[in-house]
Amino acid sequence: MKKLTRLALSCLAMTFVMLSGALAQNFPVSQIKIIVPFPAGGTTDILARFIAQYLGEKLGVTTIVENRPGASGTIGSEVVVKSPADGSVLLVTATHHVINPSLRKSLPYETQKDFSPIALIATAPNALVVTKDFPAKSVAELIDLAKKQPGKLSFGSAGVGGANHLSGELFKQMAGINIEHIPYKGAAPAMNDLIGGHIPIMFDTLPTVLPAAEAGNIRVLAVTSAQRAASLPNAPTLDEAGVKGFEATAWFGMYMPQANGSPAYTKLVAAMKEILAAPATREKFATQGVEPGKLTGAEFTAFVDSEIKKWGAVVKTANVPQE
Repeated sequence: MKKLTRLALSCLAMTFVMLSGALAQNFPVSQIKIIVPFPAGGTTDILARFIAQYLGEKLGVTTIVENRPGASGTIGSEVVVKSPADGSVLLVTATHHVINPSLRKSLPYETQKDFSPIALIATAPNALVVTKDFPAKSVAELIDLAKKQPGKLSFGSAGVGGANHLSGELFKQMAGINIEHIPYKGAAPAMNDLIGGHIPIMFDTLPTVLPAAEAGNIRVLAVTSAQRAASLPNAPTLDEAGVKGFEATAWFGMYMPQANGSPAYTKLVAAMKEILAAPATREKFATQGVEPGKLTGAEFTAFVDSEIKKWGAVVKTANVPQE
């Protein structure tokens, strides 16, 4: 029995090596640069550096990460679009990528035509949170309070057009309420004002929410994902709380310049599919409060298209001014 077990393990190891070798064989470049269109140190940057390491090992190439922040991610994205479509330059970016087409008057590229979506790297639910002394103890009570006082309540966000802002706008539309949006220059000052009681409501990502909630400084009413969050098992989803069909998660994706299904694109899709399914990836990502994505290639492309349409409708209905 021990010999059979060792033989089985050896076969599995050989299979893994052969698959990795097949992915790396004849990859068209020896170095991959991953462009992150945001400053270093944020969640997008951290995830990109995890992925760079795994991708380099999987494909047998050197990988580097370069931060090119500015203009809600469009500066770095433009760098990628203008690069060769041979797999040497990739983009790892956040939800901004699918919001910008409807939020900005003009872009230096066509989001759906000029990029080849490779993989949904990770997802992170937002949470609907309120001050610790807020009178509403549930989503239903919050909605009832907002309907009784139209325009009197407010919610904060990290800035106009961000995923957290638009989560709030979607909530307003689907719940049929009127609450005022208060934009801040970043999530940290908004959270500080929430904790201080200067704003009553906010949508924010779990990595920011969890420490404040565990300290008792704020209360979580619901999460915005379709399923409950493992780190907040007692918090209902907004769908469960009565806002049927609500889903708005922050997510991070990998793209390359339009490759038209080239061998480099195919190899990258296959490599990312293996990387995202690996237990080591789940463990690493858990430290950032995110879950590995499950969509690659054509499935991820369809998801990107649906998200552009979804957030475009939210921006239009909310009359968010274009930049």
